[in-house]
Amino acid sequence: MTKPVIAIVYHSGYGHTKVQAEAVLSGVAEIPEVEGTLISVDEADAAWEVLDGAAAIIFGAPIYMGSISAGFWGFAEKTSKRWMELKWKDKIASGFVNSGSQNGDKLQGLHALYNLSQQHGMVWVGLGLHPGNNNSAGSVNDLNRLGGFGGAFAQSNIDQGPDMGPPEADRRTAAYLGRRVAEATLRWERGKA
Repeated sequence: MTKPVIAIVYHSGYGHTKVQAEAVLSGVAEIPEVEGTLISVDEADAAWEVLDGAAAIIFGAPIYMGSISAGFWGFAEKTSKRWMELKWKDKIASGFVNSGSQNGDKLQGLHALYNLSQQHGMVWVGLGLHPGNNNSAGSVNDLNRLGGFGGAFAQSNIDQGPDMGPPEADRRTAAYLGRRVAEATLRWERGKA
């Protein structure tokens, strides 16, 4: 079996979501039996072959005005040719989102990514973690400090650049998601074989 490819396709308007995407990639890289690749939606037109051949696609977007960014929506609309042929059916899928506020309608955005995956007939992998920072012994440094279940949430202060955000806890949560998707992809691919 050749190494399954896990593509991380993301939009990042100010660089914060790119940092989160890189953290997801670092988690994928913890599993040597898979290969991870980052694809900005701005470069997606040159990467359709990679996306079509990938065993898994992890979607990532910033949240603007209550949903995923227009940059990511543009990419999602371009996937309709793949949808017509069900080219991505039975691929593993997951997602991550980032916004300036603690809530910032992250769940709404993650649902948009989930719905995109389901239209394509993909198999969604959630975060698989209990929420952190939800009791008196908790901390903002906890894994999954923002309490996401369907994917990785991150928060980046709007007055700071990507060198400062998202914080380390959110980067570790993103890496956890990458590793989990990589492990699930291996199980899925081995089961198909």
